[in-house]
Amino acid sequence: MDVTPAPVLHSTPLLAEDLTGRIAFCAAATEQAAAARARLVALHGGAPAERAAVIVALGGDGCMLETQHRLLGRNIPIYGMNCGSVGFLMNDYREDDLLRRLREAQAAELHPLRMRTTDETGAVAEALAINEVSLLRETRQAAKLRILVDGKVRLAELICDGAIVATPAGSTAYNLSAHGPIVPLGANLLPLTPISAFRPRRWRGALLPSDAQVVFEVLEADKRPVAAVADYTEVRDVRRVEVREDRGVALTLLFDPDHGLSERIIAEQFTV
Repeated sequence: MDVTPAPVLHSTPLLAEDLTGRIAFCAAATEQAAAARARLVALHGGAPAERAAVIVALGGDGCMLETQHRLLGRNIPIYGMNCGSVGFLMNDYREDDLLRRLREAQAAELHPLRMRTTDETGAVAEALAINEVSLLRETRQAAKLRILVDGKVRLAELICDGAIVATPAGSTAYNLSAHGPIVPLGANLLPLTPISAFRPRRWRGALLPSDAQVVFEVLEADKRPVAAVADYTEVRDVRRVEVREDRGVALTLLFDPDHGLSERIIAEQFTV
């Protein structure tokens, strides 16, 4: 029986205290986002992140991802407002009544994936991924991978362009583009999805318990070099990649009550 706790979905507002002077604003490197930040700082002041009760990220999903990585380990709630082209993790941009929106926001607590790699020299590296860990071929040659789950070989040989292990929050990103399944929050599942599988051609991936440890072993690595990427941290020429959910690290995202992350993930599965 899976007893792994589900992601925390707060049904009551998380920020009840006075937020005056306790909001830190960060913006993507675009004129639109920078101008929005200037206007909001003029209205509400701009607290430094280390003294803020909440971070307001202005941009698209890329800005949200960068902000989350900068705050990893501190778990300051982040409220995004869309000033970019893709805003799945963002709320609508409105300057009016921001304090009320923050106080009424619903929270989703997420956990990243921890990637541990061993490269051709034997060097070991670790990185955290909020969206996904990807293995990608480095040359024209397809990658050849062996996949183990909890120490047991589940796929002795996969010839492909790569493979993805995604978080539920990241299941709507690269994983979905690779025809992987969308995973609702609270499902205690991690999607494992091949990228352009050549052999076995009919293998479409797997849904794994969230406490599973996935290991990729790179076969014929000299002929078929592979890189591993945790969000945007890349390690090249890997030989072995271990992936697991790290429940010791938490991230809190804030959403307007009628646009919660859980609802968005469900609604995305009915988009046509």
